This record gives sequence, C-alpha cells and structure tokens, in this order.
Amino acid sequence: MENNIKEQESAQSADFVEVLELAADAGHILLENGAEISRVEDIMGRIASHFGVDSGNFFVLSNGIFTTGHANKVAKSGGQASTYANVEFIPIRGIQLSKVVAVNRLSYDIATGQTDLVEARTRLDAIRRSPAKPSWEQTLGSGIGAAGFCAVFGGGWIDCAVALVVGLLLNLFVIGVSGRYMSKIVGGIGNALLATLLCIASWRIGLGVSLANVIIGAIMPLIPGVPFVNGVRDLANSDYLAGFTRLTDAMLGFFCIAAGVSLAFVIDGACHGGMVQLNGIMVSPETYGLGWQALAAGVGTAAFALLFGVDREHYLPAGVIGAIGWMLYLLLVRQAGATPTVATLAATMLVCILSRMAAIPFRSPAQVFLLCGIFPLVPGAGIFWFTYYLTDARFDLSSASGWTAIKIAIAIVLGIILAMELPQSLFSHRHKTH
Repeated sequence: MENNIKEQESAQSADFVEVLELAADAGHILLENGAEISRVEDIMGRIASHFGVDSGNFFVLSNGIFTTGHANKVAKSGGQASTYANVEFIPIRGIQLSKVVAVNRLSYDIATGQTDLVEARTRLDAIRRSPAKPSWEQTLGSGIGAAGFCAVFGGGWIDCAVALVVGLLLNLFVIGVSGRYMSKIVGGIGNALLATLLCIASWRIGLGVSLANVIIGAIMPLIPGVPFVNGVRDLANSDYLAGFTRLTDAMLGFFCIAAGVSLAFVIDGACHGGMVQLNGIMVSPETYGLGWQALAAGVGTAAFALLFGVDREHYLPAGVIGAIGWMLYLLLVRQAGATPTVATLAATMLVCILSRMAAIPFRSPAQVFLLCGIFPLVPGAGIFWFTYYLTDARFDLSSASGWTAIKIAIAIVLGIILAMELPQSLFSHRHKTH
C-alpha cells in the first residue's frame, strides 16, 4: 500500500514538472518567433491550468522567460519536490509566424481536451523542429516585396523591375553574409548600404526613373515592422519593460537603415564629385491608379507574409487586408482631403479590425495578419527623405520629413491601440484569438 502511494506521488511530481516544462517550451517557441508578450503568457497559463497545475507563474520578457510553480497535490515527504523554477534566455532572432500559429492551435486543442500531455509534447517537439522557409522562397519574397512597395510609393514599371532585382540580391547578401558573419548593427548598416549602392549604380547606368522610389522599395524588406508592432501591443497590454525593449530594437533597426542609406550617398558623392540631387517625391502615372495601387499593396504585403514565415494559406488574406488598408488611406488622402496622419490612423484601425476578423476562420492570431497588413502604412518614404535631406545638409526639409514620419508612426501606434481595445465579443463569442 505504501509503495503504491509513493508511486502515485512520484507520478504526480513528474506530471507537475512535465507540464511546466511543456508550458515553458511553448513560450520559448512563441517568443523567439515573434509572438507578443501577452500571447506567450496566456498560452503558457492555459497549458498549465488545463493539466491541473494549481499555480503556474510565468514572467515573460522580450528575451527571457521565468517559470515557477507549486504543486499543491504533491507530498513534501519522500524526497518529492513541491516547487519548480526555471529561467531561460531567449535572444531576439528571425521571425517564423507559422510556428506561432501552430503553438496557438496546440494550446486550444489542449484546452478543449483533444490532446493529452504525451501527444502535446510530441506535437510541440515537431513544431520546434519544423524548418524555416527555403532560402529561395525568402529571396523571392524579398524581391517581390521590394517591387510591390516601389509601386506603392510611386515608382514606375522600370523602377519596380530594378527594385525587384535589388531585393533579390539584398536577401542573398543577408542570408550568405550579414546574417552569418556580422553583428546586428553592422549587418543592418551593411544591408542598407548595399541596397542603396545597387540602386544608385542602376540609376547611373540608365535603369530606372525615380531613384528615390527604387531605394524606398529596396529597403522596405529591412524595415523592423515586427518589433515595432509587437512593442506597441506590449505597451498597450501594460508590459512596459518588454514594450520599450522591442521599440528600442525597432528604433535601432531604423537607425541602421538611415546610416546605411546616408553612407551610400556619401560614397557615391565622393566618387562622382557631388551628391545626387533629388527634388522631392515623384509619382509615376503608370502605377498611380487605384487598381494598380491595390494590386501592388496586396502583392507586397503577401511577399512580406512569406518573409515572416507565414503559412501559405494565409498569404492571400494577409495581402487582401494590406490592400484594403492602403485603399482606405489613398481614398481619404485623394478624395476626402485628409492629412496623411489622419488617413494613417483610420487605415491602421481598419487593418487591425480586419486582422481580428480574419483570426476566427483561419484559427490564427490576429498578429499574423496585422504584422503583414500594416506595412503599406509604415513611413518608409519618410525615413528615406529624412535621411537623404540630412545627408545633403538640407536641414529644414530633413526636419519636415522626419516630423511627418514621426506623426505617421504615432498614428500607427494609436490606431493599433484603439482597435485592439475593442471588445473581443464583437469578433467572436467563443474564441479568444486576438
């Protein structure tokens, strides 16, 4: 009889540890692949509570998880531990949102009793081992995304073709050189430097009409949209430390882009006896129409979904959401006379709402669609013009461009916060997927 009791106590203790380790591993996969802090904590708690761990405390930072727990049903005698504690450091790495979706679905299967502890561990290990997108797909996504956003920001067909080639070469450089052998800061500057030099070189030999639009499109794959959006969402959820950490990471990415672009113009100016003179935004009539703009925004957004490791079934809805948000922006600016800041705020809210709506039928976090769909609204053009005018010592124009970019960024922040505050009951009475 006594031996049976000890065996039961040992099994309970093993289950207790296994459950918290399963929850911690799920949180690890989520955090390193781009999930926001609130989702990580929610899923870890959902897993622990379903398997009967009475108290599981999870403290999640942007690059670490502290897991503690207390097994009330485990006897303290007989050498069995009644507490558990674990600390994991999780560096900020690349994004693979398909793993976020997979872990999210696993947690709901656990909560509804469709998966036991053994099967959950097997599935989670399979998710961890699942490969990233093939290099050729990521390279294709970078090229198509650069071409699409070149058109979004006013480039013509030749400009888009040049941006496509530069985007392809840029991603090959990222995969083969900067991602392997350079630090994050040096690699970020090097990526932007290479992309800008390739654009300038193409323009100097007669390929492309609007150099500015080609560069803007080419550097869009480098924009740190994931840490920016996640940082905003973390701040909205009162995760201030994680939010500021991620926003700092995003600001560092923007700085690296600006430094690389500026250095490229300085190098070109030294080689050709003076800096290239650009005189404001050029919009090609070839891509000005709303139909072409919708197509460009949709294709560019879908390409970014590929870059972020989104499941293929989500490419189309992500592209549609990005296109709809951009159409609202253009209609408000062109037809209603709204300022870019107001139009960005309205379009951001629409993208967020559509993302939350799409999360239900696709059984995916709204974050998957939001991270991709928000890109047409990101002030990539403002960042370029601020950097260019600053490098050319036109400080009045630089400050004006920088202030415009800041206002658009603030509008995106407010739009995300306001839309995410809408009650989940408006989108689903049964599921909590936002």
